[in-house]
Amino acid sequence: MPRDSWVVSGTVRLAVRERGLKGRPPVLLLHGYPDQQEVWEAVAERLASEFHVISYDVRGAGRSDRPARVGDYRLELLADDLRAVIAAVSPERPVHLVAHDWGSIQSWEAVGVDSAPRYFASFTSISGPCIDHVGEWLQDLRRGRGREEAGPLLRQMLHSWYIGMFQLPGLAPLVWRAGLGRVWHRLLSRQEQVRALASATQTADGIAGIRMYRANFPARLRRPQPRTVNLPVQLLIATGDPYVAPAFLRALLRQRASRLPQLQTRELSGGHWQPLAQPDRLAGLVREFVLAQEARRPA
Repeated sequence: MPRDSWVVSGTVRLAVRERGLKGRPPVLLLHGYPDQQEVWEAVAERLASEFHVISYDVRGAGRSDRPARVGDYRLELLADDLRAVIAAVSPERPVHLVAHDWGSIQSWEAVGVDSAPRYFASFTSISGPCIDHVGEWLQDLRRGRGREEAGPLLRQMLHSWYIGMFQLPGLAPLVWRAGLGRVWHRLLSRQEQVRALASATQTADGIAGIRMYRANFPARLRRPQPRTVNLPVQLLIATGDPYVAPAFLRALLRQRASRLPQLQTRELSGGHWQPLAQPDRLAGLVREFVLAQEARRPA
């Protein structure tokens, strides 16, 4: 049965859920925007017989606290939250991190530092590129380097039109309050051909999560931080993703190959919300990757 608890990170309380037996390899599932940890339910159920499975609502989502200031959603603080959860539920053993969408975007901050191996054994990323890597690519283009691959980046900017809209104070929250929160699960189910459930916190989650975009995208694209990940990384590319284009991800990997020395990529059919669309396939890929890394770790 799932075990619910609370972890405090700074002044923020985070709602944490665990499955499976402690002592088994820990797998931490991190959700994106505008989701809650429930987006991982089907995947977690499939992994719990073999692993110690952990998930939590990120700040601003689900049952976790929702700070009101934009600055409280900086990547540094989101990474602190992730480390606080690991320290509380898996203090003796680094976790295999699996993250989707904004869960992945915020995870690059935590896995791309020298202390990462203390907390993480591996990283599986789905539909969430590293903002710092994108910022470095933009810097290269301004300096005249890599222009032959500028096309995928420019097309991705068109895919990501909503990020610009989110920078306008008041507009996106107004849309959520006007009724988007009440119908979001139906829109998602229809667009992605998945079964998304209604959430009582959806409107509040949608409004609070916009602060992540406002706190991080402008600053990091202008002043990216060097982010080299010295961990085994599995990048899962959804070939039908309408939000994070496969061609963009492949080009980004070519541009920043030196930042990911232990990278392997796999492709998945279908759209953006892979945890809902293909839980069997996704759980199988996670299991395969985690067991391969565990076999290489010293006893």
